[in-house]
Amino acid sequence: MKGNRHFRRFVWFATLLLPWPIRRWLLCSLLGAEIDRTARVGLSILLAKRLVLGPHARVGHLTFCTAGVEEIHLGESARLGNMNWITGFPLGGGGHFAHIQERYPALRIGDHAAVTHRHYIDCTATVEIGPFTTFAGIRSTILTHSIDLARNRQHAEPIRIGERCFIGTHCVFLGGSVVPNRSVVGAMSLVNKAYEEEGCLYGGVPARPVKRLPEDWEYFRREKGFVV
Repeated sequence: MKGNRHFRRFVWFATLLLPWPIRRWLLCSLLGAEIDRTARVGLSILLAKRLVLGPHARVGHLTFCTAGVEEIHLGESARLGNMNWITGFPLGGGGHFAHIQERYPALRIGDHAAVTHRHYIDCTATVEIGPFTTFAGIRSTILTHSIDLARNRQHAEPIRIGERCFIGTHCVFLGGSVVPNRSVVGAMSLVNKAYEEEGCLYGGVPARPVKRLPEDWEYFRREKGFVV
């Protein structure tokens, strides 16, 4: 989006209570946001440098994204719910992460995917949530960065959650973790590695493959993300 972080902050707060059509026009005109006419943002503040909302995408109320995030991208009919907190250490923000040449602080939520409410997402490295995935429950944590104790420096790695996954409540995801397509992560699990086997239930601390899941479950075959 256009302007420095101070200007972005001013525009977002100044337009917060305006009718949505006017607010959308100002966000697109003044900040260069790419918001489809059918998309909508509630009473939330998204200070990422680039904001892309596809057709029928929705952001709920009291969700906040700090200015250190480069990009938030919601695909068609994607959902980002209420009271989510999204952060990321900015590019060029000092000595931290200087050894990672391709680091990009971003949150990308695929078509018909949903992040529900009251989650914390650290986007110091890119976080990707695949199409038709539900990041469910409350108070899960995605943490892309940590201290590398062996090298005594801050390190960050991307996190990817595949297509048509279901993530239970109160889970923790650490940098470098991958959840394969059509997988389920059980409640209160710790995902700390890149798993490869699709169509599995993963659970535990740390998470491990528990069992294969039937491929004919309707959740994995649905054509709309919203679950009645």
